[in-house]
Amino acid sequence: MRWLQDVRRFQPSTVSRRLSVVIGFYRVCVIDDILPHSPADYVRRPVVPPESPTLGLGHLQFEALITTARQSDNPNDFALVTMLGLLGLRIFEACGSNISDIGEEHGHRVLRVRGKGGKVVLVPLPPAVARAVDRAVDGRFDGPILRNLLGARMDRHAATRRLKHLAANAGIRMPRMHPHMLRHTFVTTMLDAGVSLRDVQIAARHADPRTTMRYDRARKNLDRHPNYILAAYMASGT
Repeated sequence: MRWLQDVRRFQPSTVSRRLSVVIGFYRVCVIDDILPHSPADYVRRPVVPPESPTLGLGHLQFEALITTARQSDNPNDFALVTMLGLLGLRIFEACGSNISDIGEEHGHRVLRVRGKGGKVVLVPLPPAVARAVDRAVDGRFDGPILRNLLGARMDRHAATRRLKHLAANAGIRMPRMHPHMLRHTFVTTMLDAGVSLRDVQIAARHADPRTTMRYDRARKNLDRHPNYILAAYMASGT
């Protein structure tokens, strides 16, 4: 744990997540009578801050990035930004999506996404995302949706380079542009738009609502305090 913190300089959430794997491994060893006790029983996990350290884009920045991607000569740019920012896909989910994963379900165009743990979910495609994906597919019948400049499947490194290029063209100045920033923006923009925490959790496919709450940069905004809602509801009596 000290090596992860002091040498690798990982965030507390990353250290805690990796330590949980070690703790689970030793727990199984104890259950299977391989070890008399777990050496990880009394290891203190680092405190994970209640707010995510990842920066998301503001509303105007996100609009500028989408506009720049739509106007790009590379059709993969628009598809990449919309799949990350408007669908909330993780980068490995977006890069791993194939043309064969696109289909229809109850009148909706959907994308079959393979998420964490191999879980498969159907994500509806809003019209803007569907248009972006169709541009990237460009009449092909198989293969990856997102391709790099060489025509091969796009990976996270190529995606990061494209996002940095688009951000620079859009005039967005961020200390470190990376794909997860758009997933973060997906969550915070939904919350800013007034979507309920439960619905955002479902859309982001977070197993724990506390994960979604870490993204809520506006939860300290007094304009959204429930007291105002209650007072307005009881206005006739007050």
